[in-house]
Amino acid sequence: MKDMMRHQDYFGSVHYSDEDRIFYGRVEFIRALVSYEGTDVSSLRRSFEEAVDDYLETCKAQGIAPEKPFKGSFNVRVGAALHQRVAIAAAQRGMTLNKFIVEVLEREAGKEAAV
Repeated sequence: MKDMMRHQDYFGSVHYSDEDRIFYGRVEFIRALVSYEGTDVSSLRRSFEEAVDDYLETCKAQGIAPEKPFKGSFNVRVGAALHQRVAIAAAQRGMTLNKFIVEVLEREAGKEAAV
């Protein structure tokens, strides 16, 4: 998935079904299923924004906190050998493993245009 839309702090995917002749998507990076569709790009965007707004209003009405797409931490499973190499590389630079990984991720993610 390459194309995304943004509304407030939520991101939505953009897909097209030639069979149904509709654009569709879902709010990404949250567990709740929030989907939308439209017959053209303008109606897809409108539907996406309405879906996000409805999700937030529903959460508020039910007294629950809406999921946030990004919390600032995540688990990554790597093999033991890679874990060792990364830990050694961080130590050789006098850095914590976390700081080393953050710097690598910032450098690599910086190569892509921000949404």
